[in-house]
Amino acid sequence: MQPIDMALEALHTFITAVAAFLPNVLLAALIAITGWLLAKAARFAIVKTLRSINFHVLTERGRIDAFLQMGGAATDTTAVLGILVYWLVIVAALILACNTLGLTYVTDLLSRIALFVPRVMLAVIIIAFGAYFALFIDGTVSVYGRNVGFDEAGLLGRLARYAVLFFVVLIALDQLGIAGDIIRLSFLISLAGIVLALALAFGLGGQRWAAQLLERWWPQARNDETNDDE
Repeated sequence: MQPIDMALEALHTFITAVAAFLPNVLLAALIAITGWLLAKAARFAIVKTLRSINFHVLTERGRIDAFLQMGGAATDTTAVLGILVYWLVIVAALILACNTLGLTYVTDLLSRIALFVPRVMLAVIIIAFGAYFALFIDGTVSVYGRNVGFDEAGLLGRLARYAVLFFVVLIALDQLGIAGDIIRLSFLISLAGIVLALALAFGLGGQRWAAQLLERWWPQARNDETNDDE
């Protein structure tokens, strides 16, 4: 009878442990299901709000949506932000569920993911507004260049747009914490190289072009100086 008693004792211990753990499992499942429903509602609300304020128009004009489609994505930037909000709520619900079950290691891992998702969202917003601003700078510089008679106004506008985009991408990567120091040093080195190259080109090979450009931009000032000398 002793083996039977030991088996019954082990079975009793197992049933007691399951009975004590089962409420936590049910609570964790309830939290996960509730989080899933809240995530779907949050995604719908965010997408609806962003479209109501024409955020999708901004990303479309900034050509962010076209860039996503070139990469094979079937959604636009607004939908991407909605997906990020969806997973943020899902991860938050999983953190609560795992904490209920006492899974501390999983909770810590999910907490790090939950802290990283808002950074990704902020980086996407920075790139969206930055791309739109870069396009605005392109148009402004091009129009001003054509008004003053600059033949390469379109090229200058594109260079200004790419410079702004490069700076915006650096800000977004720095927000994500991806090689911030290396990126900043690379930007400073690239900027110094561009300035030096332009200075050499302007000083060595563009003297006549610069004189013609200054004559075209400020002819009245040169005439006034001539009259004053007389």
